[in-house]
Amino acid sequence: MTNDINVTALSVFIFFFVLVTVMGFVAARWRKPETLAHIDEWGLGGRKFGTWITWFLVGGDFYTAYTVIAVPALVYAVGAYGFFALPYTIIVYPFVFLVMPVLWRRAKEHGYVTAGDVVHGQYGSRALELAVALTGVIATMPYIALQLVGMATVLKALGLHGEVPLAISFIILALYTYSAGLRAPALIAFVKDIMIYIVVITAVAAIPLKLGGYANVFAAADAAFQAKGSGGLLLGSNQVVAYASLALGSALAAFMYPHTLTGIFASNGGNTIRKNAVLLPAYTLLLGLLALLGYMGHAAGLKPQSPNDIVPMLFDTLFPDWFAGFAFSAIAIGALVPAAVMSIGAANLFTRNFWKAYVNPDVSHAGEAQVAKVTSLLVKVGALLVIVFLPTQFALDLQLLGGIWILQTLPALVFGLYTNWFRASGLLAGWVVGFAGGTWLVWLNGWKPLHALSLGGAPVTVYIGLLALAANILVAVLVNLVAGGGKARA
Repeated sequence: MTNDINVTALSVFIFFFVLVTVMGFVAARWRKPETLAHIDEWGLGGRKFGTWITWFLVGGDFYTAYTVIAVPALVYAVGAYGFFALPYTIIVYPFVFLVMPVLWRRAKEHGYVTAGDVVHGQYGSRALELAVALTGVIATMPYIALQLVGMATVLKALGLHGEVPLAISFIILALYTYSAGLRAPALIAFVKDIMIYIVVITAVAAIPLKLGGYANVFAAADAAFQAKGSGGLLLGSNQVVAYASLALGSALAAFMYPHTLTGIFASNGGNTIRKNAVLLPAYTLLLGLLALLGYMGHAAGLKPQSPNDIVPMLFDTLFPDWFAGFAFSAIAIGALVPAAVMSIGAANLFTRNFWKAYVNPDVSHAGEAQVAKVTSLLVKVGALLVIVFLPTQFALDLQLLGGIWILQTLPALVFGLYTNWFRASGLLAGWVVGFAGGTWLVWLNGWKPLHALSLGGAPVTVYIGLLALAANILVAVLVNLVAGGGKARA
């Protein structure tokens, strides 16, 4: 990609960035409550978001700038294996349909704001609550940092290098998130998703026409993989279990993250969540179309320095400057929405499950909201420092751990919705084994999320998150049997 500034593309980019910035600040007046000095209002939008707002907000959480950049990059690099994100986003919605309305009802009835609140209310254990809250914050930090990676890739395509443009973008994000809370990303998500749909639909229709049709796109990608000696249009026989386990594990982890749970808790009812579980697969179609851009990169003969550059290079090479600027702004705005919700989710966890639990148990509602606002700023600064001072690859390695870590909160958060048999001691022991064991296996495998198991025959490669979760549940059951099952708090 060029080092020269593309004035036309940059002008279009700035226009849309300014538009969403204004919307971010206006959001403080959108559906304005009596006060934003309450964590329910600032951090959950008053729990009043209906079907369409929730659809855009949860979709905005789920389909991020890094998704737009990383999924095509993975397909460009390895081929069919990169499509594991498609079955994962199909599997997740039945889980959302069945489990999330039950979780929403529990949170609404008791005024819970975070997963930590739900766990403490169920089991009365501060240690288990803290484990769930810490896991949420730790798993979210590299996720926010990776939104910065996606935005940095776009800024580089525009000819803007260094940390200053990135820092300015996230300072603006921090300010309107501070003032408007969850209402800001909820309002911006409307614009972001419409822009992404326009970009993707245009790309998958126009780019193949420029490259000789889809037959030529697939033929060129196949030839590139054969020449490289790795990857392919079809899964290899040794990839099937890894592909399936990545899809299942990622699906179970997806709605354990603080930002996706924030979107759930902000909904106005269980039926809204169920409707979204039916409507959100439209984003799966979008994701499949996005993934095809990786194959188109081969057909266009592009040779990026990093696979992450493939999507910006496609737009920069094959489209007029004005449309490239529009596409880049859609991707960058796609970083702002999830980054804002992620920082809010992490701030809610810190406020409710650390500050209120250990520092100031008598904090007022206004005090809670203020602590959450300040924490949301610090979370963004922390993510920015990760990108500025650590190699990008280190941040990507950390992200591999995110799903493995957050998956270990599932037993404590979900099992208590359906049974009172588990004790906090068993779930905490299971969390320790799953969290520590999963981290160790990732380190053992060179920071890769897969581990080869030998069960007497040929080794089978499995997603480490599922292995750690299985160990987590096994230990929780065994400890519970030794301690004797007992009733948890309702």
